[in-house]
Amino acid sequence: MKFFSLAIIVFYLSVPVFSQSGQNIQWTKNGSSFHNIEGNTIVEHKLPSFKKKVIVEAGQLTPKGQTKALSVRSFSFSEDGKKVLIFTNTKRVWRRDTRGDYWVLNMNNKRLTQIGKGRPASSLMFAKISPDGTKAAYISGHNVYVEDLVTNKIRPLTKDGTTRLINGTFDWAYEEEFDCRDGFRWSPDSKNIAFWQIDATKIKNFLLINNTDSLYSFTNPVEYPKVGQNPSPARIGVVNVSTAKTTWMKVPGDPVQHYIPRMEWAANSSQLVLQQLNRKQNESKVFLCNIASGVSNAIYSEQDKAWIDVKARWSDDPTGWEWINGGKEFLWISEKDGWRHMYRVGRDGKETKITKGNYDMISLEAIDEKNGVAYIMASPFNATQQYLYKVTLNGDGEAELLSPVAQKGTHSYNISPSGTYANHYFSNLTGEWVADWVGLPDHTTLVVNGKSEPRNTASRPAVEMFQVTTEDNVTMDGWMIKPKNFDSTKKYPVLFQVYSEPASMTVKDAQGSAGTSLYSGDMTADGYIQIGLDGRGTPAPKGAAWRKAIYRKIGIVNIRDQAMAARKISNWNFVDTSRIAVWGWSGGGSTTLNLLFQYPEIYKTGISIAPVANQLLYDNIYQERYMGLPQENREDYINGSPISHAKNLRGNLLIIHGTGDDNVHYQGTEILINELVKHGKNFQMMSYPNRTHSISEGEGTRAHLSKLFTSYLKKHCSGGGR
Repeated sequence: MKFFSLAIIVFYLSVPVFSQSGQNIQWTKNGSSFHNIEGNTIVEHKLPSFKKKVIVEAGQLTPKGQTKALSVRSFSFSEDGKKVLIFTNTKRVWRRDTRGDYWVLNMNNKRLTQIGKGRPASSLMFAKISPDGTKAAYISGHNVYVEDLVTNKIRPLTKDGTTRLINGTFDWAYEEEFDCRDGFRWSPDSKNIAFWQIDATKIKNFLLINNTDSLYSFTNPVEYPKVGQNPSPARIGVVNVSTAKTTWMKVPGDPVQHYIPRMEWAANSSQLVLQQLNRKQNESKVFLCNIASGVSNAIYSEQDKAWIDVKARWSDDPTGWEWINGGKEFLWISEKDGWRHMYRVGRDGKETKITKGNYDMISLEAIDEKNGVAYIMASPFNATQQYLYKVTLNGDGEAELLSPVAQKGTHSYNISPSGTYANHYFSNLTGEWVADWVGLPDHTTLVVNGKSEPRNTASRPAVEMFQVTTEDNVTMDGWMIKPKNFDSTKKYPVLFQVYSEPASMTVKDAQGSAGTSLYSGDMTADGYIQIGLDGRGTPAPKGAAWRKAIYRKIGIVNIRDQAMAARKISNWNFVDTSRIAVWGWSGGGSTTLNLLFQYPEIYKTGISIAPVANQLLYDNIYQERYMGLPQENREDYINGSPISHAKNLRGNLLIIHGTGDDNVHYQGTEILINELVKHGKNFQMMSYPNRTHSISEGEGTRAHLSKLFTSYLKKHCSGGGR
């Protein structure tokens, strides 16, 4: 249940131009240069001089017989740098554009060749050039293919793939909840390919009904395992590129009751390493698998009373396995001691803790094994911020802060493989921001791409960070924006923005994280106080106990925290308790419903967008991770679901949902409508035909949604001080 942020800020900076996160660059292997796309050319920038060299010109990306160069969505180089793989003509698969066409440019003879010819247009996924540079492999039609880059002869390595038996990629649930998309890996010696096979043949289809695009309605089926339903079994195969023979790994346990969210080659060409999670996701095992025999041996395991997070929770890229010491050890992240810490683990399972202390490692950014250090993000003293630290790989000493002390807020980095350079971005809620390139580990500035101007207080509303401690002795972080010309002797309405579930935080000391982006107009000029709060269960770096207090209590613990904080805030002398409103999207929509239903004496108006009205209707991977199995504790699902409390509605409620939402199904909203009708509750409803969870498709949709949101709020919770 992912949170959709509507405040996406992109800064266009002075040369060299990159996104604020630096994700559009590709480092060279030695980390002394990087490549990026400028127009339809691929250029190289040498560091630290930033001397630019065009590597691939637009003319070289123009197919024979055509006049227009390929539109490059992304690119990658072969290991020897002699070939460039170009991804173009892309199409979306659920959340991201992962299907498209691929071309290979030979840097020696400048020959540009499309691979996968004969396959349907825009049907190739995750193409990769083999380590030896002679072949390319890709997925098409749920099968794995290999193609010789000299003869362009194509060979299917699997032939049993269907829409429900999926080779080399994943089903809806794995993609949505584990961030698993790319499902195959070349062996280092280029002789074999390891891949996932997901068997979704027994997963029931959920039918999205389209009533508007044809004379007769039709359905769009989505394989969607709901809470309590068995997940898709997954298994790992290794197919020989020469013989197309597949050997299946013999991973112990019932595959229907386990997940395999991670798999990679084990720093050699004879073994795989994989992570297995049980159905409840509170037991994790790491296996080494012999690819010749398929025999799998568990080398490491851990258990948790709540759940165990996968790599996607502490890395932007859930692929990869962090091997060190010549492949004798790997890095592992665990919350076993109550904090998220990093360990080094040997092939025999023996471990050494690297990060220590009562703080959370937020993410692993880079490994500089040559100098025996790793770069991590952490924020030991303020959970709304994040900073770069350096730690030793042997676990000696304390973590060393590298981000500038004067830059209080949120930092992000894209660090070179050598750990020498980084693209750096810093911002906070006061409006400060800096985008620059730095040298590490000293954090010396190489070039400043852009930075904030001195603050203009007249044109920009001030954001205040604050904390509130509830009667349950829970201290919550929050942000607040007061109205223009604020008068403390008057009373103002408050609009709370909520999410409150484990998938996202709403309170971050970073530019763009505060405010109400759906509002059409100026909320500060219209006289509203805007507030966001993060309680227990949100993924703040406050320790595992904070994050996992919500286990089996979604809809209870997080709701009480929000309500008790709102009750404290209602005692402020400038807050009008008759004008308290709340809104949220997805999990925030669910929270909005629960707050109105469970605490109607506090919240008078709510706008709930794409909510999960009944937790028993959501997908099994997400909901069972945080709530357990409904076969064992169904009452927790019922008690935490908004629909169970709908009869208590007293205030004003607007529900908004897209009928084509493949994530949070419109079904739940229709069932909630029936419950509200049964109890004689008045409310308003807006459905957007065929729109997905983001409600972004179709001409005029976002403007209409914004206007609807604004007019409803103004009507039922008018602005201004009184």
